[in-house]
Amino acid sequence: MHTDPAIAIHLDDAQQVAEATDLIARFGEDAPVEAAIRAGRMRDIGNVVHFCRWRQTGRLVALLVADTAVGTVH
Repeated sequence: MHTDPAIAIHLDDAQQVAEATDLIARFGEDAPVEAAIRAGRMRDIGNVVHFCRWRQTGRLVALLVADTAVGTVH
């Protein structure tokens, strides 16, 4: 799975950063996949709020592990 880290993300709270770093620590390069799996579970049970949260966490993971700068660099 490829998640484009250049996509703008919205963070509801600092806990999302903790969740993203935990996924990276536990799943390594598969962390975005795990976030997508969790988002899918939430979608399947109809929890739109947590579905969106896990999708954003997956994007944050991709941003945190990116090898290149994202956005403008001055």
